[in-house]
Amino acid sequence: MNIVKIYELFPTEDDCLSHLESVRWNGKPTCPYCKSDKVTPAPKEKRHHCNNCNTSFSVTVGTIFHHTHLPLQKWLLALCLILNAKKGISSRQLSRDLRVHKDTAWRISMKIREAMREPEQRRLLTGVVEVDETYVGGKPRKGGGKNHKTGDHSKAGRGTKKVPVIGLIEREGMVKTKVLKEKCLTKKKLSTLVRRTVNTKETILVTDQWPGYAGIKQFMAHETINHSECYCIGDIHTNNIESFWAILKRGIVGQFHKVSVHYLHKYLDEFSYRFNNRKNPFLFEYTIAKALGVNP
Repeated sequence: MNIVKIYELFPTEDDCLSHLESVRWNGKPTCPYCKSDKVTPAPKEKRHHCNNCNTSFSVTVGTIFHHTHLPLQKWLLALCLILNAKKGISSRQLSRDLRVHKDTAWRISMKIREAMREPEQRRLLTGVVEVDETYVGGKPRKGGGKNHKTGDHSKAGRGTKKVPVIGLIEREGMVKTKVLKEKCLTKKKLSTLVRRTVNTKETILVTDQWPGYAGIKQFMAHETINHSECYCIGDIHTNNIESFWAILKRGIVGQFHKVSVHYLHKYLDEFSYRFNNRKNPFLFEYTIAKALGVNP
């Protein structure tokens, strides 16, 4: 889906509402408050009246579009732009593209990220799974890595004050990410995380030689690669998860510039969602269904 197609398919507000109704109700409107199907339509207002609880409602009730004063066409345009931007799109850029205030664009982005959130433990990863951790955060602009406010030198990788994020990725499959606290990067905590995310009986785990992964070999197949010597020995490498980190960091540095720790997990959801659905030709329709609370 692209923005030209959006204008062709949804030129008016009524077209947008009709499409949302067909996706959510498939011709059988149901009251979102009492779940009754005793509904009387009001075509002129594009609303419905529930004869059971005596409530008026529209298709947007209980969805990410609820209480919006923005034309639905702009919501669909925003959804299209975010899904098509491999490295993300900032709220400033979105506000320019949609001609809305930057705060409105930020709220739209966050609501769409809610629709991109996948249920935890939907399925366990299997096959060859790569695991790696990275650290997300800003770097001092000047001084050779020295922070002028604190006088400390900024470290890269482990030992830094940045936010740790762990990722697990299937070869030719999906990725799962999680924001961690520094105290969670222990042998015990990482082993527990792997058990909850990976099918230990049908998986070969590939990591680097960091001691935090040392306990994994006790309960599943585990291969390691020594990055001080090489980055690939046959099928033993972590290049796929490293590539995902590259996309994530280029998005944060090049598009968003700054991401709050409080909302970092939402940005991870966005990047993971796009990656996991990269081969889905109906991603736009799939995401609309999720935004409406419909099980795609």
